[in-house]
Amino acid sequence: MAVDFETDIKALRATMATVREVVDLDGIRAQLTELEAQASRPDLWDDVENAQRVTSKMARLKAEHDRVLEMDARIDELEVLVELGSEEGGDDGRSALAEAERDLTALQQAVSVLEVRTLLNGEYDEREAVVTIRSGAGGVDAADFAEMLMRMYLRWAERHEHPTTVLDTSYAEEAGLKSATFEVKAPYAFGTLSVEAGTHRLVRISPFDNQGRRQTSFAAVEVVPLIESTDHIEIPEADLKVDVFRSSGPGGQSVNTTDSAVRMTHLPTGVVVSMQNEKSQIQNRAAALRVLQSRLLLLKQQEEDAAKKEMAGDIKASWGDQMRSYVLHPYQMIKDLRTGYEVGSTAAVLDGDIDSFLEAGIRWKRSAERADA
Repeated sequence: MAVDFETDIKALRATMATVREVVDLDGIRAQLTELEAQASRPDLWDDVENAQRVTSKMARLKAEHDRVLEMDARIDELEVLVELGSEEGGDDGRSALAEAERDLTALQQAVSVLEVRTLLNGEYDEREAVVTIRSGAGGVDAADFAEMLMRMYLRWAERHEHPTTVLDTSYAEEAGLKSATFEVKAPYAFGTLSVEAGTHRLVRISPFDNQGRRQTSFAAVEVVPLIESTDHIEIPEADLKVDVFRSSGPGGQSVNTTDSAVRMTHLPTGVVVSMQNEKSQIQNRAAALRVLQSRLLLLKQQEEDAAKKEMAGDIKASWGDQMRSYVLHPYQMIKDLRTGYEVGSTAAVLDGDIDSFLEAGIRWKRSAERADA
């Protein structure tokens, strides 16, 4: 079927008009002018934290501004290529139109990604992310499922060239993980992955059941924004209980001969963080404190949001506990229970191909927030 370039290009321009309206290029330029004035002051680095905030925000806004302009330029170039191909005719014209069709497909995908990015406008959405996965009900199958989910997210990050750092892994006795925590070090990682938070359910023939019975198991995913030096989440020493122990590998095998692993408990909230992947107790303590601060930062935001909703008279929960089902038997399907989005290519999803679920989740979440506003 012939490509309707005119209609498709018109749709791209309409989407970009919406993106520009949300992004507010004039507002970004005004902010950049103000930030550049601050950055040019000779005493900028007298306050290191403020200097880092200014330079970081400048870089992010400039990248956002340039990304929109680049997409507009690519649409203009596509339109010129289509016109040349239509006018030339013959082999050259067909070659130009074939190239235009490839460019159109790439542009549609890029504009869709940019459109979703404009929806990530929450207070911490632009932050890097700390992801924790915990096995739930289902015994060894749940522990194995937790490890499957960790691999899925790490493969997704690898596909997008997002650096990751595994902070803690607690192995189950027979197979899989009791829990694992890792960082995804990329802009907007928190906003993107925050829609993965919740309870995930797996249905399959258990490889651990010698009778080959079907097993349902659960795992929980938590996503918090990585703290920055400017967040000022102060935790008094009196509010902390710190335990040290020896790191261990799969099956309880000792991988460390010193008490380098750290378990940190925030006494007022009961939040517990364990770290054992660094080589020294000092490094594990620093990593545990960073993740604890990140969780307390998100907890503070959730409490503020709950207070706002209560003041508005709206206290209904927006998110259900069980948010996605992974069915591997008797049929193959992965379905998000909030958005209704589903696919049959279970192996691809478990290998990190989750962008369509992330996009559907982000759109659903923002739609729900607008409805609650």
